[in-house]
Amino acid sequence: MPAPHPTAPVRKILGRLSLPERTFVADALRTETVGGVLLLIAAITALVWSNVPVLHDSYETVGHFHLGPEALGLNLSIEHWAADGLLAIFFFVAGIELKRELVAGDLRDPKAAVLPVVAALCGMAVPALVYTLTNATGGGSFDGWAVPTATDIAFALAVLAVIGTSLPSALRAFLLTLAVVDDLFAILIIAVFFTDRINFAALAGAVVGLGVFWLLLRKGVRGWYVYVPLALVVWALMYNSGIHATIAGVAMGLMLRCTRHEDEAVSPAEHIEHLVRPLSAGLAVPLFALFSAGVTVSGGALGDVFTQPETLGVVLGLVVGKTLGIFGGTWLTARFTRASLSDDLEWADVFAVATLAGIGFTVSLLIGELAFAGDAALTDEVKAAVLVGSLTAATLATVLLKIRNAKYRRMVEREERDEDADGIPDIYEEDEPEYHLRLAAIYERKAVEHRRIATEKAAARHALAEVPGGAGEEEQRRA
Repeated sequence: MPAPHPTAPVRKILGRLSLPERTFVADALRTETVGGVLLLIAAITALVWSNVPVLHDSYETVGHFHLGPEALGLNLSIEHWAADGLLAIFFFVAGIELKRELVAGDLRDPKAAVLPVVAALCGMAVPALVYTLTNATGGGSFDGWAVPTATDIAFALAVLAVIGTSLPSALRAFLLTLAVVDDLFAILIIAVFFTDRINFAALAGAVVGLGVFWLLLRKGVRGWYVYVPLALVVWALMYNSGIHATIAGVAMGLMLRCTRHEDEAVSPAEHIEHLVRPLSAGLAVPLFALFSAGVTVSGGALGDVFTQPETLGVVLGLVVGKTLGIFGGTWLTARFTRASLSDDLEWADVFAVATLAGIGFTVSLLIGELAFAGDAALTDEVKAAVLVGSLTAATLATVLLKIRNAKYRRMVEREERDEDADGIPDIYEEDEPEYHLRLAAIYERKAVEHRRIATEKAAARHALAEVPGGAGEEEQRRA
């Protein structure tokens, strides 16, 4: 009989990350978590500022205050500057993240990329479908179909930080990669569906500027004083072209090199991302939230969210559509690629993370402004719906994650354990003989030390017992 063919190992999804990937994810999420807390504070500040009667007028005055050169077409309101200017920094970082994922991260491997790409696509398509069906049934406007398609990774991480929930690195990386792919398609949606007019002269100038930017990078030219002015020119031209100015940020982020040369500790993209990410997470996004999240909140206004088809579609899209889309996309990927879930996780964990991804704040607010630009009242109502949907998703995710938090905590402790104190978690060294030899030496030194202490304690106790009238006799008399 012919020998049976060896069975191919079953591929695991959401398994342990490689050490470099784990380190990158940890650093990125640490900054995003801090930025998410600031984002949360900014959103609360905006709600208080816009809803306290004595402060409401000042919120409107500041948000609508115009500044900038009129001759260049850049005399914009503060609110406009936050949406078109500061968010370009956010999308610049998103472009770098996407380039890194494609070149050095999980997305470079087609087999590994299938899961987050399919999950993200389903996590955008299903919310759009839920919104469309809701408005088709209720006779509402289809213009806001893209509002519930975005996930806000910073806000999601802020929720995790506030509720004190641990998440294993594989789930955190899955959430981050989802958000990166999500951002890419959100950018495409903004560019394709929310461009009404095009000034081809300004667009040509922006393309030339991007070409110069790329050429300088390839020639190895260094110096912020070269790139920052050039980036501002490209941004201004892109804004005047009619295409949303944040596209300029994405394009420049994608041009950065994400691979290291032999003489480099980190790639230029990683270096610049390390410098710019705190500016994006700590300033740009919170300021955008401050001037975008200030909507009127009252019992009647919140009630209207669930009665109007446009706003109800947004809430259902975020809470129901996102969860079903991401969970369904992940399950289908596992089903049709014959992969299995990591042994440490269960499908309930994927469902909880999918629910958490229903927090769609920054980009959802931006798309809401673009979709209903001609209707200020409906724009505010859609913003309120984004807040309600995100809060609902956050609450549901908190409950689901808290149920599993004890297991997550044990998994994180195991991931972080470093008994040989070499700076590398033990789970990455368990197959190396040198690791076990180091542990053996550590335990032998501890054993020697404990034997010495035991010998000294025994000798001291014996000496006390032999002293006449000493502590030993005193203890016997007490007994």
